[in-house]
Amino acid sequence: MDIEDLKKNYRGRVVLSEPLEKYTSFRIGGPADYFLEPLDKNDVGNLLAYFKTHDVPFIVIGAGSNFLVSDQGIRCAVVNLGYALNRIWMEGEMVVAEAGVRMAKFVDFCVQQGRQGVEMLAGIPGTIGGAVVMNAGAYGGEISDHLKEVEVYRDGRILKVAKSDAGFGYRQSGFAKDVVLSASFALPVGNKPELMKKRRELLIKRNQSQPLNLPNSGSIFKNPPGLFAGKLVEDAGLKGTRKGKAQISEKHGNFIVNTGGATANDVLELIRLVRTTVQKKIGVILEPEVKLVGFPDSIRKELCN
Repeated sequence: MDIEDLKKNYRGRVVLSEPLEKYTSFRIGGPADYFLEPLDKNDVGNLLAYFKTHDVPFIVIGAGSNFLVSDQGIRCAVVNLGYALNRIWMEGEMVVAEAGVRMAKFVDFCVQQGRQGVEMLAGIPGTIGGAVVMNAGAYGGEISDHLKEVEVYRDGRILKVAKSDAGFGYRQSGFAKDVVLSASFALPVGNKPELMKKRRELLIKRNQSQPLNLPNSGSIFKNPPGLFAGKLVEDAGLKGTRKGKAQISEKHGNFIVNTGGATANDVLELIRLVRTTVQKKIGVILEPEVKLVGFPDSIRKELCN
C-alpha cells in the first residue's frame, strides 16, 4: 500500500506494524501491517474506495471484543471506526447509531430517550457495527429484534439494507463481507424509570456471573440449540483449567480470561481442549463464537467446523 498515494484523499491516522493487543478486549494480538483510524464518515468512504481500487485486503475492528488475533499479527490493513463513526441521534421516532458507537453508550441513550427493547444488551462489550454483524444478544433478546435497516458499504457503494434482507440468525447476519456504517432502530416507547431499573439489574446480574475483572473476548462458544455452552464446559470439569497465562474462568465456563501476559496460542490450546473434551464426554461439538483472525486457514477449519 502506497501511504503517500493514500493520503491524497485520506486524512486520518496511519500506523505501521501497530500491536493489536492495545485494541482487543483480550489484550492479545500481534502487529497489523497497517493500522488506520479515519477522521469522519467521508474519510471512511475515501479509505474504503482506495482499498477497493488498489485491491488492499482489510478488516474492521470496533472495540475488538470478539476477536482472537494471532500472536504473529495480521498481514493486511486494520481499520478502527471508533473515532469516525461514533454519533447517535433520534431521527423522528427512530434511533440511529453509527458503527463505532459503544454498546454501553447505545443502551444508555435509548434508556434516556425512554425507548425500550435493548436493555438486555447492557454490559455487552463492543460496538454497534460488530454487534449488528454478529447479531449480538443476551437474556433472550438480540440486537436485530427492533432493527429497521442497516447502512453498509458494499462493493464500492453505500446502500441501506432492510432487516428482512439482512439474513439475521443466531449470532450471524448477511453483513460478514460488508462494512457496517450505521443502524436504525424502531424502539417502542417505555417507562424511563422502569427501563433504568431493568438495565441496572441486568448489569448487576452480568457482573455477578461473568469475569469482567480480567481481559476476555466475551463468550468463546455459541450456545448449541437448547443448551448453554458454559454449562457444558462446567459439566466437562474444565472450569479453572489453565494453559500458560490463559484460563477458563472459574466464574463462567464460556469465558476464557487473560490472567496477565497470555498469548493467542494459550487461548487456542484451551479452545481445542474444550471442544475435544466436551465432544468426548458429552457428545456435543461446540462452535467458536470468537473470531480467529490472522491464523492459518487450517486452524480456522479445524476449530470452526
